[in-house]
Amino acid sequence: MSVRYLARKVFSLAVTLYAVATFNFLLFHVLPGNPVRLMARAGHLDPAAVAQLKQLFGLDRSLPIQYLIYLRDLIQGNLGFSYVYRQPVTTVLGPAIRNTILLLGTATLLTIVVGVGLGVIAGARANSRTDTSVVVSSLVLWSLPTFWTGMILIFICGVWFHLLPISGINTLGYSFTSLGHLVDLGKHLILPTLTLALVNVAEFALITRSSLVDVMSEDYMVTARAKGLRRRVIVWRHGVRNALLPIVTATALYMGLVLGGAIQVEAVFSWPGMGLLSYKAVLSRDYPVLEASFLIFAVAVIIMNFASDLLYRALDPRVRQS
Repeated sequence: MSVRYLARKVFSLAVTLYAVATFNFLLFHVLPGNPVRLMARAGHLDPAAVAQLKQLFGLDRSLPIQYLIYLRDLIQGNLGFSYVYRQPVTTVLGPAIRNTILLLGTATLLTIVVGVGLGVIAGARANSRTDTSVVVSSLVLWSLPTFWTGMILIFICGVWFHLLPISGINTLGYSFTSLGHLVDLGKHLILPTLTLALVNVAEFALITRSSLVDVMSEDYMVTARAKGLRRRVIVWRHGVRNALLPIVTATALYMGLVLGGAIQVEAVFSWPGMGLLSYKAVLSRDYPVLEASFLIFAVAVIIMNFASDLLYRALDPRVRQS
């Protein structure tokens, strides 16, 4: 990988991040509604107190000045002050980010492993009953709305059979040991993870299946079969390794989709992560929290695409030569 190519990609990344930050600022400053007015109405504040609140949150300054202050604070890692929680936004976001990373990390791992596994099974047996079953099942799962799938799992596993907890991240009112706390956390994690995995596993299954079918028809695969290599060796050592490139791209695109799905899943299961925090911030018009949440979501997607470009170039010699 050349230094010139890497420098060009880093410059493009920086420009994109700046554009996203600017759009993020403008978006939440042109939305209708006044958070200070909402607080004043809730507390019946007099005009002097309202003016003091505007000055405290910097809303009494012109939009260009607010933008420059926003950029300065962003560079310093200051994401603002929450209107609702009366705390720095970084303090509010800290636990939510950890909980979302736990949920998305578990769901992503399960989605990729199961999706790629099903895709390999279907691609290695193209046009068979197994292949047809995997493709049809994947299409059905892919068509399911995320929030609806979550509610169905809540009804079946929580309300009907009482197998798993249906909300929150831990059981309230109980004192657990360290091991018991982890077990309780794992039980609460199952349904949200399963919801995200069910609706997204189809993407990896279908992409892997299609890529593997194309690879299996290549001349070197025909030669491998002619040499008498075992089917498992042909599929996994030669087929899957060469079919992984589209999966790398799909993983980067998947991150953008799963972040959107996480908002729905966290709202349905009351999982205290970034999605639920963003949902509550929308209802309360807590603009600093919304700005920070959307910025983190956007930066995560951009960085994942940046990493996938570099990884794709490292894996595929044809891209390095272009």
